[in-house]
Amino acid sequence: MIEKNRAEYLQKVKDVIQKGKYKDNWESLSFYPLPQWYEKAKFGIFIHWGVYSVPAFGNEWYARNMYLEGSKEYKHHIETYGPHKDFKYEDFIPLFKGEKFCAKTWVELFKKAGAKFVMPVAEHHDGFQMYDSDLSVWNSVQKGPKRDILGELKNEIEKEGMVFTASSHRAENFWFFGGSRSFDSGIQSMEFQEPYGFAMPLFTKGDADMDEGTHDIYSTPASKEHLEDWLARSCELVDKYEPKAVWFDWWIQNKSFKPYLKKFAAYYYNRSIEWGHEVAINYKDDAFAYNTAVFDIERGQLSSIRPQFWQNDTAIAKNSWGYTENNDFKNPVDIVSDLIDVVSKNGSLLLNVGPKADGSIGDEDREILERIGDWLKINGESIYDTKYWVRFGEGPTEVPEGSFTDVNREPFTSKDIRFTYKAPYIYANVLSWPENNTVQIKSLKKRSSCFSGHIEEIEILGFNNQLNYTQDKAGLSIKIEGNIQTQYPVCFKIKID
Repeated sequence: MIEKNRAEYLQKVKDVIQKGKYKDNWESLSFYPLPQWYEKAKFGIFIHWGVYSVPAFGNEWYARNMYLEGSKEYKHHIETYGPHKDFKYEDFIPLFKGEKFCAKTWVELFKKAGAKFVMPVAEHHDGFQMYDSDLSVWNSVQKGPKRDILGELKNEIEKEGMVFTASSHRAENFWFFGGSRSFDSGIQSMEFQEPYGFAMPLFTKGDADMDEGTHDIYSTPASKEHLEDWLARSCELVDKYEPKAVWFDWWIQNKSFKPYLKKFAAYYYNRSIEWGHEVAINYKDDAFAYNTAVFDIERGQLSSIRPQFWQNDTAIAKNSWGYTENNDFKNPVDIVSDLIDVVSKNGSLLLNVGPKADGSIGDEDREILERIGDWLKINGESIYDTKYWVRFGEGPTEVPEGSFTDVNREPFTSKDIRFTYKAPYIYANVLSWPENNTVQIKSLKKRSSCFSGHIEEIEILGFNNQLNYTQDKAGLSIKIEGNIQTQYPVCFKIKID
């Protein structure tokens, strides 16, 4: 029955593309517009919740790493659960009950945090779907919680006026369990078995050695069976839940995926016309052609403005996307500063939270989200529905460019300022407040190469302090009367004529 459903879906994909406006080629796909909701939203919540939250050890790649001999997860698994052949990854699924999961409670927290869109992981590399599917029985409706997690979240997200989006990490399932081939794991001799996929024995030397091989566009291709299954699952996901954005993880840049990426995009874009709303696709590296989807950087930023809208996906925890018992959490001040930096460079921040296996969100995660929300409640007008200005900012602190650099930068200083724009205002966020209560903005000096307008008024958001300002050839100098005590960025709202 599942094979029949898959075949029918693949035929449906052909039919929709044949009849639709968008075709499965880069030229056609490049004309799809960037959704206005996305450009305005700027801040969303990512949710990594799945079976991997049961062992809660290492990170969300426990499913893979438990089968890599010599890894800390491999040793932990034997010590805690016994030999792999007696306790396989699938044996965690009945323990994944989500008994405290309440979509309404989650969504209320995300709204309080100031998020404008929410992105649950629909399926991670481990092959377990968090939604109702006709293409696999390994899903949250038939196993584990026995609930349509994605469906419940969608209802609450849209009820609260936020945008529902979803992510798929299905691509990597092709090789994710490959380490199980090298020892008596209980699944070492299978040809294909869900949720383990094909368990191709690729990249089994550990994370430190796999980066180069998996990111090589010409590395070992995925099989036709896996690619067709990926396409059918992706299209089923968008048909059943109509997410307004779909985020894909990195292995889709493998050359074997290219024809299928084009088919999915053409299908999704054509279906969005039928639904009457604009959608987006997130990709990493060079998986999609420029201007056919939204570029995404994992745990990293850009050093300057990118004219094409982009996204930074990162996590509250430094060490894991999913819940673990020893997560190392970021400071909410740093997250707010990074949000400002990303938006000033024409980007959007997608911030991840990892709930516990029982469906509750930990106190640390909750506290961080609430503090971000407190700042956005006052200063959100400098973030939402803004444009980047003629320059992103100024100051001495360099933000490293590229993936996995989110904890590498030096602390921001009082000279680090980031700009956004919404006529007739320039917003200048001072990322660290100076002890002398005086700020100089060099970019707004008299006869500046980027600003020659007239300043009508300056307001400081969230504070009642009086201010005085002067503008000369050195810069715009703003002096605050009294003290401002805060660790968070402080925003000046500058009205110009």
